[in-house]
Amino acid sequence: MKFSTAFLMLLTGAMLFSSANTAQGQVSHGKVLEGLTLESKILGKEVRYSVYLPFDYERSSRSYPVVYLLHGYTDNDTGWIQFGEVHLKADKAIARGEIPPMIIIMPDGGVSWYINNYDQSVAYEDFFFQELIPEVESKFRIRQEKRYRGVSGLSMGGFGALVYSLKHPDKFAACAAFSAALYTREQVIEMSEQRWKNTESVVYGPGLEGEERITDHLLANNPFHLVKNRPAKKTSSVRYYIDCGDDDALSVANNTFHNLLLNKKIPHEYRVRDGSHAWPYWRSGIIDGLKFIGESFHQF
Repeated sequence: MKFSTAFLMLLTGAMLFSSANTAQGQVSHGKVLEGLTLESKILGKEVRYSVYLPFDYERSSRSYPVVYLLHGYTDNDTGWIQFGEVHLKADKAIARGEIPPMIIIMPDGGVSWYINNYDQSVAYEDFFFQELIPEVESKFRIRQEKRYRGVSGLSMGGFGALVYSLKHPDKFAACAAFSAALYTREQVIEMSEQRWKNTESVVYGPGLEGEERITDHLLANNPFHLVKNRPAKKTSSVRYYIDCGDDDALSVANNTFHNLLLNKKIPHEYRVRDGSHAWPYWRSGIIDGLKFIGESFHQF
């Protein structure tokens, strides 16, 4: 029996379409819980957070490693889901064996920069460690040892991830910071009055100019200062992954931070890829960051 060329092409196309659908069907989907809330006594308000549970969570009884994934300035707990599509990317990466099944916790940090502010009126860092972590790690089946806990984030969240891992190295095995909102001492001093008022004054204090901005509170939450003034051995107890685009204005400070880690002989991974301070850059890099963190969860 002979078939026309057109029919054979149609048949081949149908087979390829069927194969593609089968391959897509093999990716099991995890579960996203958006808009969960925690009544915070420390902050005096209800705080939202979202959660990604891996595909087998509801079919198993085991506990999972966790990554705390922090959003950027003016975003909220849904940013990494809505714009970053981290749940879809994690599904595929888990199916391919690129990352281990993990729980991802995405808290709403508002514009707190994830730290306690200068007058302690917004003690977000205290909330994070004293209320959020205990709450979610008791509510979900999360392994609660340092070796099974990672932290990551973008921009303001990248800053928060670095600050948390540097100030609390006993809590995290690894940190992946994307486009971290880092500023050198010189950049802080030279920052415009409007920029300071709009984004920094809420955490470091209003009305400060020039050298006045280099307060004890700022230094206590500055990754450069923390690395310079702590034993390299203590900092090295956390694995670090830093990624910032070549067209990102923050690349200058991120590169300076990379050089500081080199000079202090602190092991880390540093990536500069083509891209700017935008979601396409973070979407394209998040799995590499989660893969880096996931390596810390393995037995060797």
